[in-house]
Amino acid sequence: MATKHKWIWGNIIGAAVFFLVVFLAAGIGLNVITRHGKTVSAPDLTNMTVQEAEKAAHEAGVTVKVVDSVFVRRLSGGVVYRQMPKPGATVKKGRSLFLTINSIVPRKVVMPNLYGYSVTEARAELQNRGLNLGRLNYVRDIATNNVLSWTCEGKELSAGDLVVSGSTIDLTVGVNAEDNSTSVPRLTGMKYVNATDVLHDHFLNVGKVSFDKEIKSYADSMNAVVYKQGTAAGARQNLGANVSIALTLDQTKLPE
Repeated sequence: MATKHKWIWGNIIGAAVFFLVVFLAAGIGLNVITRHGKTVSAPDLTNMTVQEAEKAAHEAGVTVKVVDSVFVRRLSGGVVYRQMPKPGATVKKGRSLFLTINSIVPRKVVMPNLYGYSVTEARAELQNRGLNLGRLNYVRDIATNNVLSWTCEGKELSAGDLVVSGSTIDLTVGVNAEDNSTSVPRLTGMKYVNATDVLHDHFLNVGKVSFDKEIKSYADSMNAVVYKQGTAAGARQNLGANVSIALTLDQTKLPE
């Protein structure tokens, strides 16, 4: 009988040790696969060549993939215009950043139908087509942040029209009087394109833009960062309000 008990307990202990080893091995494997706890800050790759972006991404512990192109006349051909996730976002080490580069030759894309889309959905659709969101012009309507119409350089467009990739599309958007405010985000330290995106995230527009005197070219302006904003971060503003920004290449001007 004692031998039988020993055999039973031996099997129980053996099974427990086996499952413990399997559990620990699975945990370690999952940790390796998901890189649990290993995150990095997405580097700012805008205005870099693809080769420069690849090098900077490697140094930061991530990779890059070119997924789209736009055409911006004043920007050098082949450089990064936009990236996702955005600069500064927390990402897992080893993940890919998706790049939109500036094309050397302009191409035309089909204007999508944005009627009834939310601002967030419309911006995503525009970016998928290689187009940029411009101003948000709000008018009284039953629903807030639903797109009613759109224009390019003041000309009203219809779904299906051909437009040059990289064009800026302004949206006319509805707003309900009872849902007409938002908070101003902190923009300091961001480049112009990123600051514009963040303002759009909060349903605001870029107002007056001023540059320090050392900024002498379009490339300089793309590399400059916001060191001052006209409306303080956290302030409440009406949807579609303008927020002025001042940009510099001098990092010492950034507030602490």
